[in-house]
Amino acid sequence: MPLRNNIIGCINFIAVLFSIPIIGAGIWLTTRTVNSCFMLLQWPVIILGILILLVGLAGLIGGFWRITWLLVVYLIAMLALIVLLGVLVGFIYMVTLRGSGHPQPSRAYLEYSLEDFSGFLRRRVHRSYKWERIRSCLSTTSICPDLNQRFTLAQDFFNAYLSPIQSGCCKPPTKCGYTFVNATYWISPISLHVDMDCLQWSNDQNTLCYGCNSCKAGLLANLKIDWLKADIFLLVALIGLIIIYIIGCCALRNSRTEDIFRKYKQGYT
Repeated sequence: MPLRNNIIGCINFIAVLFSIPIIGAGIWLTTRTVNSCFMLLQWPVIILGILILLVGLAGLIGGFWRITWLLVVYLIAMLALIVLLGVLVGFIYMVTLRGSGHPQPSRAYLEYSLEDFSGFLRRRVHRSYKWERIRSCLSTTSICPDLNQRFTLAQDFFNAYLSPIQSGCCKPPTKCGYTFVNATYWISPISLHVDMDCLQWSNDQNTLCYGCNSCKAGLLANLKIDWLKADIFLLVALIGLIIIYIIGCCALRNSRTEDIFRKYKQGYT
């Protein structure tokens, strides 16, 4: 029986280890500049990872010390957490399924349109009071100022592969026809394109295109990239937890079957 207990304990220890990439994915998201201005996914992922860690520890204790009721609690709670993790993985994939950049003539970078993204993400940036907080945060970062250090010639800038947030927030949309002076300073054309983003562009370094829909789209495109990367770690952890959970259920069932058979033999003899 001690050997059986150790096997169940080791299985639950592996379940504890699978909480690490989940917590790590949430912490990694908080370190990303864009995500730090758009706090939405980070804490749910971290909290879910911590819950899986605590439940895994409960299963570890129940397995090594053969505390049956604790193992039952572990199985029920872990099943619920696996379902929640599966829902989260599917949710991230669904809301990031849409939203790709559009190529522009003679430009290496892409332009982004807010209408291309899922309704859920659009609603997160559509309301003015929410966006004011996000744009204020973005204006304090080095996302746009860094471009002035990297590019001094127009052609170098046009040939650059900008991040979505840089393409959307740090320059006017290409269709507006502005003339390049430096990466964040552009001369307005004689007649502006009839588009709100063209009218909202400002050479004020604290304004730029932070109020533009193109900036909102660029932020969502950056989020999409980061969320999909995090989703890969969550998916790996989900698959691992499902496998470990099934193995743990089988081991516990076999252990209980052996206990019943042993007690039956003792009673018979």
